[in-house]
Amino acid sequence: MTESKKFILQERDIPTRWYNVLPDMPVKPEPMLHPGTLKPLTPEDLYPIFAEELANQELNTTDRWIEIPEEVRDMYKIWRPTPLVRARGLEKALDTPARIYFKNESVSPVGSHKLNSAIPQAYFCKKQGITNITTETGAGQWGAAMSLAAKHFGLELAVYMVKVSYNQKPYRRSIMQTYGAEVVASPSMSTKAGRKIITEHPNYQGSLGTAISEAVELATSTPNCRYVLGSVLNHVALHQTVIGLEAEKQMEMAGDYPDIVIGCFGGGSNFSGISLPFLRHNFSGERNTRFIAAEPESCPKLTRGKFHYDFGDEAGYTPLIPMLTLGHNFAPANIHAGGLRYHGAGAVVSKLKQSGMIDAVDIPQLETFKAATLFARTEGIIPAPESSHAIAAAIREALQAKEEGKEKVILFNLSGHGLIDMTAYDSYIAGDLTNHSISQEEIDRNTADLPGV
Repeated sequence: MTESKKFILQERDIPTRWYNVLPDMPVKPEPMLHPGTLKPLTPEDLYPIFAEELANQELNTTDRWIEIPEEVRDMYKIWRPTPLVRARGLEKALDTPARIYFKNESVSPVGSHKLNSAIPQAYFCKKQGITNITTETGAGQWGAAMSLAAKHFGLELAVYMVKVSYNQKPYRRSIMQTYGAEVVASPSMSTKAGRKIITEHPNYQGSLGTAISEAVELATSTPNCRYVLGSVLNHVALHQTVIGLEAEKQMEMAGDYPDIVIGCFGGGSNFSGISLPFLRHNFSGERNTRFIAAEPESCPKLTRGKFHYDFGDEAGYTPLIPMLTLGHNFAPANIHAGGLRYHGAGAVVSKLKQSGMIDAVDIPQLETFKAATLFARTEGIIPAPESSHAIAAAIREALQAKEEGKEKVILFNLSGHGLIDMTAYDSYIAGDLTNHSISQEEIDRNTADLPGV
């Protein structure tokens, strides 16, 4: 392990405003639609599901900058600003002329970037007088973050955790319970959506779409309760822009600017967080940075999905989102990167991909763990399986730079550590992991019955 250089900001450098990309996008996303009327969504349509301020942020297309409440910034100060690190050890191992940097979001109290949005979501719920909240979680990073945020603001939280991860990652479940949340394996018998899925598919191991359905159903049927979510929608991406805004200042400290920005991709929260602040300079013509979303080969919505209106959940409770999708009934393989097992991409990232503003790659599971192991041995941090997709994409770019004999500046988001994912590493070391790919026939079948909009 080679000593790598860190670029550290001060507490005063924590952003005071979130960046809202919607006003700047040259090609705007189509509007989300009300599932009943098929008319463009209004904030009032979302008030029964989300806290009002979050609904307003979701559909804000005019304000480029949105103030971060002081109470939220005070909580951010517990771990922010996070370090930017020059990965000299990884560079040396790859023998590449590329300069590789990573934004280390694993230093948060819950070990991932998810707390950046959990805190404001809990804050706005508390401010409105809401007492109970529900959510979903894939691998458990979001559930852990929301559990801590809910406890801080005195909210009761129910978490529907995708069943395969509930069983694969028991310590993430323990973290949530330690913070005081109720954790339910999804699909469950506690909701109409869950009972229907279990009746039709008794051995189904769940998906984020299923867990969202259960969480939304409980929220809308419980007095003084709202739903919060960890990715996909615009207000979540908005909160996560603190990552990229800090990274801009740190790259300036390093005397560098990224040619390539990379984030792993499930629904879009950490990719948007690192990318959108840099992307605004592409919009203005100041820069020409390339942006790469790295998704699993087994869940390739950005690289192979269909652009269409689709539900954000399996039961069809959510608004219709214009998205790149594999179909809301898509059942992803039981890979260890549970946070990336989502059928669609948010409206903003889908439109950015469709309009050629960002690129995407899908990466096999074994390649991600090979990259993760090399990163651990050279940089000393064991990454989450989700983050390892970004590392694998960065390694691909660094090796291409070596082959071409060109210097490149690569920045990726280390969205979380993998210290609670060691069963996945055990399986990899033992040779028990496999790659999972899906056929075009399966994609066509799953997208054949998308909503007729």
